[in-house]
Amino acid sequence: MTDDAVFQRFMERYASGDIPWDDGLPPPEVVALATRLPPGRALDLGCGYGRTAIFLAQHGWQVDGVDFVPLAVAEAQNRARQAGVADRVHFHQASVTALGFLPGHYQLAVDVGCLHALDGTAQRAYRDELHRLLEPGAAYLLFARLVEEVSLAEGAPGGEGAPGGEGAPGGEGPRGMAEAAIGPLFADGFVLEKSAIGLTHVGEKSWKSGWFWFTRG
Repeated sequence: MTDDAVFQRFMERYASGDIPWDDGLPPPEVVALATRLPPGRALDLGCGYGRTAIFLAQHGWQVDGVDFVPLAVAEAQNRARQAGVADRVHFHQASVTALGFLPGHYQLAVDVGCLHALDGTAQRAYRDELHRLLEPGAAYLLFARLVEEVSLAEGAPGGEGAPGGEGAPGGEGPRGMAEAAIGPLFADGFVLEKSAIGLTHVGEKSWKSGWFWFTRG
């Protein structure tokens, strides 16, 4: 699936209100990590409506959220104003693979279902941006839909998920990434501290997923 097709699909989902990952709070894994760390600067990748970014801002973090769907960014900005944290969180319509407009020096990055939507070339560009933006010792928390095997060759589809929102299953094309590909992707510059593999349930559907806790080396 081309980048244009992915963008159009998520534009249509947001326009229709078909957003199963829309919730008041981020997942418990995000809450636990964010409240354990001292507040600093954070990056929310594939921020969707901004639930993670807004939660972090409410707990003292300065946050940049990035999403490529303008409808998602506009609603995230609206929700930040309603929550009274518009001065602590800034949302950007952009690709997570091209973040040169951000200066870096983040102590935390969170991705709830974005990386697994990218093809192999984009995943490596994403990784390089994350390496540049995070300070040594920073935390990186990743949630991904997992499949048995997905090619990371140039142009191969990496799946669907959270460009335009946080990851959720759909009916178009292959989606997700292989668990075995995640470690090698981040082998240079990141340390995998732990992972937790399980099932995610959305309505009547279930799919394999995993949380991965990294530290920037």
